[in-house]
Amino acid sequence: MKNLFTSESVSEGHPDKVADQISDAILDALLTDDPQSRVAVETLVTTGLAIVSGEVTSEAFVDVQELVREVIHEIGYNKASYRFDADSCGVLSTIHTQSADIAMGVDRDGAGDQGMMFGYATRETEQYMPMPLQFSHNLLRELANIRKNTNLMPYLGPDSKSQITIEYDSYNKPARIHTIVLSTQHDDGIEQTQIHQDVKKHLISKVIPGDLLDDDTIYHINPTGKFVIGGPHGDTGLTGRKIIVDTYGGKGAHGGGAFSGKDPSKVDRSAAYAARHIAKNVVAAELADECLVQLAYAIGVPEPVSINVSTYGTGKMKDSELAEKIAKEFDCTPKGIIERFDLKRPIYRKTAAYGHFGRGEFPWEKLNFVDKLG
Repeated sequence: MKNLFTSESVSEGHPDKVADQISDAILDALLTDDPQSRVAVETLVTTGLAIVSGEVTSEAFVDVQELVREVIHEIGYNKASYRFDADSCGVLSTIHTQSADIAMGVDRDGAGDQGMMFGYATRETEQYMPMPLQFSHNLLRELANIRKNTNLMPYLGPDSKSQITIEYDSYNKPARIHTIVLSTQHDDGIEQTQIHQDVKKHLISKVIPGDLLDDDTIYHINPTGKFVIGGPHGDTGLTGRKIIVDTYGGKGAHGGGAFSGKDPSKVDRSAAYAARHIAKNVVAAELADECLVQLAYAIGVPEPVSINVSTYGTGKMKDSELAEKIAKEFDCTPKGIIERFDLKRPIYRKTAAYGHFGRGEFPWEKLNFVDKLG
């Protein structure tokens, strides 16, 4: 029996990702002028309208209207035919101050909320990410590059989705790509045969290693037959609704907390980054081929209430011993995490599309604890 696993990604023009990018752009703008800003911003986008809400405590001022339109324009929604464009959409803001009850715990360097966060790493790819998700991200990142910087496919719209199914061998190693699914928004009147040919020629052949493709690989390109109506006009978008796309594509585990629009005092975000950093360094140190790290917190309490490790039977030591080693080597308090990664900087908008992990420009991707763990 074939062992198959599938992960999906969505583009920066997907309505949920539009919302994520707006939320994180507001966070970045606030942190630029006031690094101590406390931010929890949510966005909703729909036909002709963007609504921004949430809680902010900051000395900084942000022109929300101007910033929201700037983000929408840069994503590529700049045509009236999209029924959601930067020039004509309405922008409403109902942001208010952070609860004093929450602030009281954070002021003591405690966690901004209770909850559990997970980090995961595997040897499947050079980025220590699951192969189905990494390839899904790569396809859409390159598709956006084609749309914005070339004339190869001038009919492309901003909204797209990809999905990769990997077939694993009996040793749970990637053997081949079983199925590629890609749906991309396009201008009206474009023949689907042209889209199919262009996607295979200009996108898949550039992104997917040829030795993983064969005559039996299945392709579903725009399988509905038409994708003209897309973006927030086709489907309402909300911040935090693509948490599996943001993390590991269904591999490992997820605690349920979203990232975008939240400052690093919220452990939903910062502790998830810390857990990924730990897991990646564990695998890179050759202590395991696969690693899942859980960090759990109580609101207002600095130290995690628990650290759990699972190496899925691939570890060089007992999982409990590895957890003890991690607790010794890594400061997992919110303050320690923020200082280790210098998180009170405007670095978040670029995380809001194509995944928060597996991208070397982020500090939680550094392999700077390998020697300490080895």
